[in-house]
Amino acid sequence: MDSLFRFGVLTVSDSCYSKKALDHSGDNLELFINQSRSLNGKVVLRYCVPDEEKSIENILIDWTDNHRLDVIITTGGTGFASRDVTPEATRNVIHKEANGLSMAMFNYSMQKTPFAMLSRGVCGIRGRTLIMNLPGSKKGSQECLESVVAVIPHAVDLLREETRNIEKIHMEIQSLGHDELVRSSSGGHSCGRHREEHHCHKHPTHERSSVDDLKVARRPRNSPYPLQSVAQAQEIVLKHADLLGTEVVDFREAIDRVLAEDIYAKDPLPPFPASIKDGYAVLSSDGAGRRIVIGDSIAGQKPGMGDHGGGYLMPGECLRINTGAPLPPGADSVVQVEDTNLVREADGGRIELEVDILWAPVVGQDVRPVGSDIAIGERVLMKGTVLGPSELGLLATVGATCVLVFRLPIVAILSTGNELQEPWDGPLHPGCIRDSNKTSLMALIGNKNGFPILDAGIAQDSPDTLVRHLHSALAAADAVVCTGGVSMGDRDYMKDVLQADFGAKVHFGRVLMKPGKPTTFATCEFEGKNKLIFGLPGNPVSAMVTCNLFILPALRKMTGHPSPMCTVIRATIEKDIKLDPRPEFHRVVLSWKTGKSIPVARSTGNQISSRLLSLASANGLLILPPRTDDKNYLPAGSEVDAMVVGQL
Repeated sequence: MDSLFRFGVLTVSDSCYSKKALDHSGDNLELFINQSRSLNGKVVLRYCVPDEEKSIENILIDWTDNHRLDVIITTGGTGFASRDVTPEATRNVIHKEANGLSMAMFNYSMQKTPFAMLSRGVCGIRGRTLIMNLPGSKKGSQECLESVVAVIPHAVDLLREETRNIEKIHMEIQSLGHDELVRSSSGGHSCGRHREEHHCHKHPTHERSSVDDLKVARRPRNSPYPLQSVAQAQEIVLKHADLLGTEVVDFREAIDRVLAEDIYAKDPLPPFPASIKDGYAVLSSDGAGRRIVIGDSIAGQKPGMGDHGGGYLMPGECLRINTGAPLPPGADSVVQVEDTNLVREADGGRIELEVDILWAPVVGQDVRPVGSDIAIGERVLMKGTVLGPSELGLLATVGATCVLVFRLPIVAILSTGNELQEPWDGPLHPGCIRDSNKTSLMALIGNKNGFPILDAGIAQDSPDTLVRHLHSALAAADAVVCTGGVSMGDRDYMKDVLQADFGAKVHFGRVLMKPGKPTTFATCEFEGKNKLIFGLPGNPVSAMVTCNLFILPALRKMTGHPSPMCTVIRATIEKDIKLDPRPEFHRVVLSWKTGKSIPVARSTGNQISSRLLSLASANGLLILPPRTDDKNYLPAGSEVDAMVVGQL
């Protein structure tokens, strides 16, 4: 067996999902799988869903198609109750049934209890993932799993071997080269112009690059890539930043995610006529005067009227009521307690018998009608909405506990350079510096902006090493961010390797800006999926500035964000600023002064692109125009655009 098998445990239970009960079965199965030497597995995903067919289906599809688990174990929802729909949901998503596993578990369980015949669990295969339904009880689910422990590793090995065979065939086809493939299928015709039109690329199936790194004297002396403006480069990047699909998440974990569906209210809000005030529910037709108090209505409970009047409030009566409590049938108005006087009491003040209504109420007074906040079937959130705290509150209000959102892109971050060493790799080696780019970019992309990230390591400046690192990064991620290797040095191989070894298209290789001129953007198809590759300059400030300008907007667009670009505001500069021949993104601290409507921008000092200190305290980037013959500096007090990159 190659490595630990990746398991997912899905508990199907209304009570566990609502936290009214503990997930004992799920906890026990995770412990059993992780500790079983026979299974050679690890639980990498755990989740709990309500007994809803669609919710179960969505998780099973997500775990197989996106997370590519080896085995999914479900527990619960296999019985005869009306909401036991796990087998139905499983049948809807599997491609093949595995009846032998189901029969083995059934026979084993029947030896333990005759009630096993009431379990309807299904086993089957979706793609390369084995899915097994187990009962909901802690004891029953473990017994069923124990009965098939011996065969699960072999089953997974068979599924993995089929995957490897398919990949091997795919790689062999690729390794033939497109000319050979076309000749074999069309009677000897060469690809010729057809290769260019249809992007007949192949990916490296070995660790060697086809880039010749020995002929340094013949490297280009001038860049073949035309300078793009920042706006043009951003437009190109966003054009290729496509949505990645959807996934179902728990609404409590959906902060800052983008909805991929409209959300409708299943119930009206309020679901009953509710009191706005603490006071008395009355019949407005009674006008002012004395009322007999027949009971009370407390929030969260049915009005306490007993069998009085057939359950309806009658003329001359009232019901004491709290804010948010339901009005009793018949009542159409609420009189706040401040507009009443006590007339009679009993039991030493513990019981109100009669009150005097001081002012005649009107129909609907201090009453929230049914559906006055949200009507049943009303669309409360639209597809494309970014989910903030208030939106999560709305989801909770309408009971939308599993929501469909656009998937987050996985980002691999790779540093390149012979001089780099990991920060934790002891004292500095001769001629080396510690790699800061990867740490800064992982913090910016991952910790600060919430995108899942992968550390792709440090690649030495050689085509072969780049091929290996890029191959691993492209296999695991939707976007790859590289720093270094994109300028004009004799060891800057990134663009050549991307094109020669991965069939990538370099959309631009230079941008008219300071810092960040060598910024590169490319795309390629890898294992049937479109991948984005960003080649950033190796200087730390350049990498961070270009990340804010190009990478973060692209990642946001891939998640369905309606406004992917960074916020730009107007600011006043504190001191004179010299202009550069290129448009410049000048690091500043933005702050407001008393009485000023726009912030003042204070420069962080020396703007050299290797000086990370200049970015440490910056929360804005001034967007400065290029120098002209008529203007070589901006005087203090000038207003310019500033891109917000930190907390104001």
